[in-house]
Amino acid sequence: MAQKKNPALGKGLGAIFGSDVEKYLDDIQTNSAEAPGRREIEIPVKEIRPNPYQPRKEFDKKALQELSESIRVHGIFTPLLVRKGISGYDLIAGERRLRAAKMAGLETVPAIEVEFTEEQMMEISILENVQREDLNPIEEAAAYDSLIRKLGYTQEKLAERVGKSREYCANIMRLLKLPVEVQAMVIDKKLTMSHVRPLLGLKNEDDMYDAAVEVMQKKMSVREVEQYVKELNNNGRQEKTVTKQKDPMIASLETRMKQRLGTDVEVKRKKIEIHYSDTDDLNRILELIGCLEESLND
Repeated sequence: MAQKKNPALGKGLGAIFGSDVEKYLDDIQTNSAEAPGRREIEIPVKEIRPNPYQPRKEFDKKALQELSESIRVHGIFTPLLVRKGISGYDLIAGERRLRAAKMAGLETVPAIEVEFTEEQMMEISILENVQREDLNPIEEAAAYDSLIRKLGYTQEKLAERVGKSREYCANIMRLLKLPVEVQAMVIDKKLTMSHVRPLLGLKNEDDMYDAAVEVMQKKMSVREVEQYVKELNNNGRQEKTVTKQKDPMIASLETRMKQRLGTDVEVKRKKIEIHYSDTDDLNRILELIGCLEESLND
């Protein structure tokens, strides 16, 4: 007799559980909800592959250590959610528990195997984290972008699935246009989403980065940032509008290089400028950095 196929396979997650992904996962793990091919197993930690679609990149080290200590003493109460892969298992939900289990030295963990497709796995990983509201703004923006690019979401469907307004989704995804250094300031909570969003009105990444450093150093309010960006655009002299305060480490590096090379040196974003007066001065500098002979032979 042919095996009856589960009608949930191949469907979008919305057709299976509606809109509350977090509740659906909790119900699967407590045996309160049906899931395609649900099977409780105990599997070796080394056979579990981390979820490639996990949108969260930053994990609180202190919280992980505390969870690890709890797992070491009491074990894992809520099983991980996995699917069978080509080799071993793919993690669907439970990244923190898996990391903490490894820290605790566990060799096996309790898990629930389900039969989700690749698309369902991606969707459930992203939506679960978004609904739990534990992503930083950059992770959230990247998650939304993935749903649009990889799963073909429209902005209307995205807004509906994540429970946000279309305007909110559009605005947060614009953060991905910021330089990675500015995105890092948001991730590290040095600047908020509201502080960096006005910077997108500047003409290039260098101006955005320079302005972000200025905003951070002067601890500007959001209103002050908006006015600052307006002034930069109106004056058209973004690098000369204010005297920038050099990062102490960069300033120290410039000083050491100036002393070593006997000329002006400027360390800028992603480049270093070494000044020289004429050909003789250039040859002198090339000799100091061990490039004169190579240069002459080119």
